[in-house]
Amino acid sequence: MSTSFRAVQWNRTKIVYDAVVITGALLYIGAFLAVGRWWLGSTDDRATWEDLRIRAFGTCAFLMLTILLSIGPLSRLDRRFLILLYNRRHLGVMTFLVAAMHGWLNIDWFLSWGKGPDLVSIMTNWPNYASVAHFPYDTLGLIALLVLFLMAATSHDFWLEFLTPSRWKALHMAVYVVYGALVMHVALGVMQSRHSPVIPILLGLAAATVASLHLIAGTREATIDRGIPTGADGWIAVGPPLSIPDRAARIVAAPSGERIAVFRDGSEIGALSNLCAHQNGPLGEGHIIDGCVTCPWHGYQYRLADGCAPPPFTEKLATYHVRIKAGIVEVDPHPLPPSTRVALASIDND
Repeated sequence: MSTSFRAVQWNRTKIVYDAVVITGALLYIGAFLAVGRWWLGSTDDRATWEDLRIRAFGTCAFLMLTILLSIGPLSRLDRRFLILLYNRRHLGVMTFLVAAMHGWLNIDWFLSWGKGPDLVSIMTNWPNYASVAHFPYDTLGLIALLVLFLMAATSHDFWLEFLTPSRWKALHMAVYVVYGALVMHVALGVMQSRHSPVIPILLGLAAATVASLHLIAGTREATIDRGIPTGADGWIAVGPPLSIPDRAARIVAAPSGERIAVFRDGSEIGALSNLCAHQNGPLGEGHIIDGCVTCPWHGYQYRLADGCAPPPFTEKLATYHVRIKAGIVEVDPHPLPPSTRVALASIDND
């Protein structure tokens, strides 16, 4: 294959991120097992030690996936959550590993009791798929695990470049299918055998939280997409220079619907396409770090004056003409070819 890729560059941020996720998962699983062990010793609950391990890993994977799906909208609603976007794919891979352990413990339970054929029979009993009460919920878990595997296996940038960003993104949007399948997996599985109100309450809260965050963030994004009226010459009014956060951006939408990220670096103002060349990430939600606009998703950087990534990287973005007129920053909505150098507007010269 001729597709090129870069080796994973480990740094302190990635190590801390992974350490926090791994520690959190281990603490949750340990606490679940400890509380469950105490519960077994004080009640007539039919759950065994093997059942507790299965539930510990299963609930941990579901919780991790809920957090994973909440990070995106949270970062759009409040910039303080942007730090969670960095290396988010690491969280996705670890979610798969925890879910895979849950799946293996389930299979091991069937095999240890000599019920391997029963598992196959359950999943191939086709008439039961038409019944809510007898639906083979294990199939939903298997489907979710397989999709998570595909996403984890293609998480490296090699696959992003090989599949192209649009196809890669379409594949990874299947995470919402996974979440829906897992909600039904729990609803048709453990909720049918355990009638405690705690399970449906927690499941409903998790699903409602993810849905609400996406709806709220989507409503806010729709406001941006409606665009800002243009002047007689077609330029878009962004606002006073100081309304643009220093080393950050305001995002405006051109009449075509294309989003433009207008950045201010001290006294200089420039504009780039809001789509990162790496994975179509929201560049305008990032910051200027070390003199370069830095995408909040994976840290790809671009120079504000020409939209080029610093050497040795080769990514390029479209740039836009910017001016300050009567104390208002304005941007020409017509994109220039990627890597076109433009003169940055200066507050000092206004």
